[in-house]
Parts: sequence; C-alpha cells; structure tokens
Amino acid sequence: MARIHARKRGKSGSRYPVEREHPEWSLKPEEIEELIVKMAEEGKPPATIGLILRDSYGVPDVKSALGKKITKVLEEHDLLPEIPEDLSNLLDKRVNLIKHLSENKKDLHNKRRLQLTEVKINRLVKYYKREGRLPEKWSYS
Repeated sequence: MARIHARKRGKSGSRYPVEREHPEWSLKPEEIEELIVKMAEEGKPPATIGLILRDSYGVPDVKSALGKKITKVLEEHDLLPEIPEDLSNLLDKRVNLIKHLSENKKDLHNKRRLQLTEVKINRLVKYYKREGRLPEKWSYS
C-alpha cells in the first residue's frame, strides 16, 4: 500500500514476533498488567510502556500475553490519556515546526512539512471524533 504523502511504497515497519503465543519463561499476565498500571500512573505513554516491557522485562508481545492491547488495559483502569498518543505526538511536531519556521522564514521544505503535518492532525481528529475518543467540540489551536 502506498504512503499518505509520498508516491512510493515503503516496506519498513514493525514486525510481530514469529510465534503469537506467550512464552512460559516470561512474566505472568497478572504481573504484566500490574506493571502497565504502575508505569501509566508514573505518566508514561502506552508506546513507552510497551518498549520498557519488551526491553527490560522480556515480554515479547503484550497482546498475546493478556489478550488485549496496552490501551485497553489503561482504559479499564481509567488511566487512558485525554488526547491519544499519536495525535499528541503530531501536535508536538507541529509546535516545533512553527517555532523553527518563525526563526527560518525561507525554509520552504519545512513549510511543506508543516502543511502535511496539519493535514495528518485534521485527519486524526476527524477519526477520533467519529470513534468517540475526542469530544465533538474539541479543537486545537
């Protein structure tokens, strides 16, 4: 499938483990869920929680261990962030681009990057409003 803002088809991306079963040597599902809740209370985003579980605790795949994703666990414990993680990352990127362009007014490449980022933000906001993850009146400035 082609990319959003490029005409090429990329092949890179994350890969799931070969076996979709939770290994015996890894942590128990109850321990994994406790760790997820503890890290979320510390303020870590879901992607960071997944990386820490993979790298420090040796959990190859949270979904195969628990039968649900990290965001679902956070939702059950009322720890889900108000703004979804991918949207907040794009908003941070937008702020950084605006700051850069205020100092470098002739940077045409990054002006284009800002336009493309804002298009992605609008598309995500529309999706999350439709899914009920964001309120209908929500807007960014």
